[in-house]
Amino acid sequence: MVDICFYFQVHQPFRMRHYNIFDIGKKEDYFDDAKNKEIAQKVANKCYRPTNQMLLELLEQNPQFKISFSITGTALDQFEQYTPDVIESFKKLAATGRCEFIGETYYHSLSFLYSRSEFLEQVQMHRDKMKSLFGVEPTIFRNTELIYNNELASAIEELGYKAIITEGTEKILGWRSPNYVYHPKNCGKLKLLLKNYKLSDDIAFRFSNREWKEWPLTADKYANWVNAINGNGNCLNLFMDYETFGEHQWEDTGIFDFMRHMIPKVLEHPDNTFVTPSELSLQDAFDEVDVPFTISWADLERDVSAWLGNTMQQSSIAKLYAFETQIKRSADPKLIDAWRKLTTSDHFYYMCTKWFSDGDVHKYFSPYESPYDAFISFMNILHDLKLRLGKHEEKLVVSSEGKVVS
Repeated sequence: MVDICFYFQVHQPFRMRHYNIFDIGKKEDYFDDAKNKEIAQKVANKCYRPTNQMLLELLEQNPQFKISFSITGTALDQFEQYTPDVIESFKKLAATGRCEFIGETYYHSLSFLYSRSEFLEQVQMHRDKMKSLFGVEPTIFRNTELIYNNELASAIEELGYKAIITEGTEKILGWRSPNYVYHPKNCGKLKLLLKNYKLSDDIAFRFSNREWKEWPLTADKYANWVNAINGNGNCLNLFMDYETFGEHQWEDTGIFDFMRHMIPKVLEHPDNTFVTPSELSLQDAFDEVDVPFTISWADLERDVSAWLGNTMQQSSIAKLYAFETQIKRSADPKLIDAWRKLTTSDHFYYMCTKWFSDGDVHKYFSPYESPYDAFISFMNILHDLKLRLGKHEEKLVVSSEGKVVS
């Protein structure tokens, strides 16, 4: 029997303005509100609205169908600001009782690698947001970009989550299959749910590629691949960016029709069923997986080089976290919010200089002409933020009467 788990990652960053050196000390509007609104509304029209409606119809038509989402805090903030109806459409999905929400860092950050205290704060912020918007407390966790190692698993178990999601790469599995539930090394109860990247990427990346030997991908063909797992695994984790539907794979590729036909076709096999991640976590673990190094779901390397692979990325993120304590001590909500928006992983992804097999992917997502432009804007903003912080601290040591206070 194969338990199929569909999980979608929903994320939109707050994109920075092209902030030049002459803006330092003069402009505090670091983020491009017009661009963020434009993109939020465009993606809502192409992806979120039609895909949510399609999934709602599939849930109504197929009682065994279930789905799950991880929605970043930065995406939710933009939905509330620019497309509030999208929030309502996610609530309709939740109301079916067959839609689960997953926990993560609020700002889609790399905080676990740089600041455990900030990581814990962002995780709690996301928990609070999901509770306030959807009335749920996530019991499954996914870290930004599926970044994972043994230390993270231990930290997540301490927070009380039932399972954590990461990439089912051969780097950690060797000969073993991702189509089983595992448990992390040094953890007692926590389960490890691994993405089947081949079958996930067949939809997310290869669906419209006419040079792919399996093109066109039909519902029958894909269902046969799923059926073949019976006897060779207990589960199939299909994890992908939600923007796959309508944005990365445009509507005219047939991606929506594929989903409409594929779900009932998969359910024709009597041993196939759909489950949520929390239901899947109830399975007994097949084996232990030891991950002493850090992995992710990005690029061919499945490591963190997409965000931390060059000196620009390493320098900018180190400088950002270097004044975390100072920025939080200010207790200024605007400064803290700006700093946290800068922790979003996308800003470092835009600085990536890997122009090889994955270069076109990096270019597609970047609003900058080059990685160097992304680095310059980021560092200029960071410089201005430090100046604002310094001015704020000066005010803190001067009383309203103009006397210096200790």
